[in-house]
This record gives sequence, C-alpha cells and structure tokens, in this order.
Amino acid sequence: MIKVVGVRFKRVGKIYYFDPGKYEIEQDQNVIVETARGVEYGNVAIGARFVPKKEVYQPLKKVLRMATPEDDEKNAENKIKEKNAFELCHEKIEKHKLEMKLVDVEFTFDNNKIIFYFTADGRVDFRELVKDLASVFRTRIELRQIGVRDEAKMIGGLGPCGRKLCCSSWLGDFDPVSIRMAKDQNLSLNPAKISGICGRLMCCLRYEHETYRHLDKQLPKVGKKIETLQGPGAVIARNLMTQSVKVLVEGKHERDREIILIKVENIENPRGEFPRQIKEIPEMPEITFTKSLNERAEKASGENKGKEQNKAASEANTKKDSHSGKQNKKSDESKSKSNYKKRRRKKKPKDHGKNANANPTNKKSKSNNPNKSWNKKPSKGKSSKPKGGADS
Repeated sequence: MIKVVGVRFKRVGKIYYFDPGKYEIEQDQNVIVETARGVEYGNVAIGARFVPKKEVYQPLKKVLRMATPEDDEKNAENKIKEKNAFELCHEKIEKHKLEMKLVDVEFTFDNNKIIFYFTADGRVDFRELVKDLASVFRTRIELRQIGVRDEAKMIGGLGPCGRKLCCSSWLGDFDPVSIRMAKDQNLSLNPAKISGICGRLMCCLRYEHETYRHLDKQLPKVGKKIETLQGPGAVIARNLMTQSVKVLVEGKHERDREIILIKVENIENPRGEFPRQIKEIPEMPEITFTKSLNERAEKASGENKGKEQNKAASEANTKKDSHSGKQNKKSDESKSKSNYKKRRRKKKPKDHGKNANANPTNKKSKSNNPNKSWNKKPSKGKSSKPKGGADS
C-alpha cells in the first residue's frame, strides 16, 4: 500500500496521484506539484489515503509545497492572460485563413509554456501561426488538436435531459460507449435520440449498462419455451425493470390460447433450462387478460347443452316429417288411380294432316338434294374420282 493524494488541475479534469511526503494534505486544498510539463498549480480532489501499488503509475512524483496566497494570485493572473491570448490567437488564425476552431488556452504555472487547444476536420499546417505566436509571447508554444468530446467538456452546455453535461460537470474521464449498449437497453437506434450535443453516443448509456446485463441474465429470452402454472408456453415479451415476461400459454385449439403476465424470481437459466420459480402477478389493471379457464369451461358446457337440445329437437322434427310424408304418399297414390281414367290424349294440331300429306316425312332424302356431291352426275370424258391421292 502507498500513501497518495489525488490532484486535479482543471475544474472537471482527470485526477492524478502524487506523493504527499511530509505534508498533511486534506481535500479542497491547493498545492504546487511537479509534472511532466513543469511546475503546476492544482487542487486536491482526494485527501491522503493508501492505495494498492498496482493503481499507481511509477515513478510517483512528490508534492513540492502547499500553495501560498502569492501562488493563488499568480494563478488568477494566468487566467487573465489566457483570455487575452485566446483573442490574440483567434485574430492570427483569421489572418492566416486556417480552417481550425480555437477552443481553449492554458498557461503553465511558471509561464514556461502556452498550450492552445483547437479542433479541425483534418490536418492543419500551422507552422507560420506558431512563429507569430512565439514572437508575441516569447515562450514555448504548443498547438494541440482535440476531439469533439473534449471540446464539449471544455465549453460545457446542456444535454438532452435538460441538465448540465456530465463531462463538464462531474465526469472526469471518458469511457468507451458502443451501440451495443443502446440495443441491450431496448432503446431506439435513432441517432438523434442517443447522441449528445457533441454528435457522439451519450456517455450516460454506459451508466446502467451493467445493471441491464445483470437483469437480462435473470429472464428467459423471447421465444423461449417455459413452464407456467397454467401450462407450457412461449415468451413473447419481457420487461427488465419489473422482471416480468408475457407468455403465450399453449392450448389444444387456437381459441384455448391466452396471454398472461408473470413475474419471474430467482431464475437460473445458464443452460436453457426452465426457470425454477414462476408466479402470476396478482393485479395488472392496465393489461387486458382473456377469460379464465373456469369461465371458458362453463361457457363450453353451456354450448354443449344447447347443441344437445337442438339435436333432440331436430330428431323429433325429422320423425314427424317422415310420418306425415308416408300419409301424403298414400293419398297421392289414391288420387293418381282415380285420375288415371280422366286423363285424355292431347289434341293434334289442325294442320297436322295437311303437312303429313304434303310431306309424309320431314327427313330429307339424299336423292332430293341436287347440291350434294354424291348426286352429281359425272361429266363425259372425265373421271368421277377426285384428283390427287394414290390413284391420280
């Protein structure tokens, strides 16, 4: 274990560990420390405490001294110089017509270096700009290109939630964020809804990602076959926050299926096994359920009774109809016998005899039709056989 203090050089910046040495340093005190850039003025974010060696980057630099009132005044003067240097550098950029955006300026505590932070779409040739700035400030000049996230962190602003940006208010370092985190949380993949003002994925997607992963492991996947108190069924939807799932309970017929909402507790499903304990949620007024099994059984029994009654009535009607049909048949037979003698032959038409004498037969004979080929007489000197064929 090593005794360290955490020092921060910006209002919301990364915390670096230093060796407090002989000083008893408490939180929110100002100190002067030695860094790779030189002597720096910083604020103690974490008081003296012991940490494991693996959390400390060696060699560990020491705290030079506690900040004095003169150091506080010098730090305030550097802040004023930074504003003046920002305006001067902005004018030089416009003069050289460089495609870059100046974001921030930082002076080291001993004024040995001035760092200009900027953003640009690509690489920028700023060699002439560095020469002009060095001739004005008479010190070392460094131009550092940063990304859009660092730009948002330095400038600040309001996020989509209406609060100050996390990166500019309390977030010390950026953690990687991926689109997979949005998918695991069932969020809309619309870039306008999951992106911050910097144009990148929102940092808050990572805050609850581990919780969602833990809750996801407790529930069966959609489409998984599980056993419920009402019988086997398939998961069709699930809610990670309430740890509940919607299950389509299977039945012999399609009308026997029903959708129920159940709450799953203490599920261990590493190998695709059924959950151990599943119980039904007592009341969910916002969700409409189908009729219960008892109601459906009563309804089915009522329908069966109605069918039996209808069947008995139809059988009685058929018997009655058959008896009446036999009587009607007998009466029809008697009527037919009595009316048989009264039947008369149909009268012949008046002109039937004349037409019979004129044309004894309606059929046309072959000899009466001179237009037929077989009634034509062959001409002299010519054969009556048709042309062509095997005989020609």
